[in-house]
Amino acid sequence: MSVIWELDFYSRPVLDDKNKKLWEVLICESPTSVQQSSESLFRYSHFCSNTEVNSVTLRTAIEDAIAQAPNSPDRVRFFRRQMNNMITKACEEAGLSAKPSRRTIALNQWLQQRMQEVYPTYPTYQPGSNISVNLGESPPQPLPDALLGERWAFVTLEAKDFDDMPDWDISFGESFPPALVGLAPETRIPGIIIFSSRALPMAGWMSGVELAFLRLSINPARLVLETGATDSWIVANLTTPALLSEAKTFETAKQQANQVHFLAVQTNPDSEAFAGFWLMQELNLS
Repeated sequence: MSVIWELDFYSRPVLDDKNKKLWEVLICESPTSVQQSSESLFRYSHFCSNTEVNSVTLRTAIEDAIAQAPNSPDRVRFFRRQMNNMITKACEEAGLSAKPSRRTIALNQWLQQRMQEVYPTYPTYQPGSNISVNLGESPPQPLPDALLGERWAFVTLEAKDFDDMPDWDISFGESFPPALVGLAPETRIPGIIIFSSRALPMAGWMSGVELAFLRLSINPARLVLETGATDSWIVANLTTPALLSEAKTFETAKQQANQVHFLAVQTNPDSEAFAGFWLMQELNLS
């Protein structure tokens, strides 16, 4: 199983002895399986002054984290696009590839926890949020013709159903423990299954574009798949009132499940195998 890290390097609401905001490197392991508990995920943190904000400081921190980690990462994800050049350079110099991604679920949880429980304990704490990122908008693009599904359907599963996910026949995919984001076992998680005779190529393509989340777009009405930092793709046009109603129900269920949902790809409804299966969470990074 590949090891993926999530990384952030940014100022925090804590002042140093010169009344300047401290900066912090946060690195944590991405959960890729429902079996991984939050306690088992590697974490690393390092504060520095604003005069040390450069790729050398970040590279040194990354190398220090690698030395401490039980397993070296295969690649790194980061959501803060304004730090793109510095993070990419530091990671490359440390021998790692880095990609902008909105699939930073563990890091987002950790940042929220530190904002509420850690930074306020410092005597020089200055209330405020540091998670905001101006991601901009990218118009949804049509999926490549070869990847269009022939059918699709809305479905739901309970959070506890994912306990058996390690036993499912899945070619491509990624997940995380629903409990990591506060979901009770009986929480109903909505999802979409795409059926395609080219299910495996479709799932292979999806595995390489950093799947973030699915969302409903109203004008025009369609289902949109968000990937990478700002990319988005049209999964389906909602051409009837009935389809739009189902999609609105899907969005409501997402909200009730802390924005957790899933996307699955199969060859047909009778298949017991998945070409692809991704558990996702729409994060508020804007």
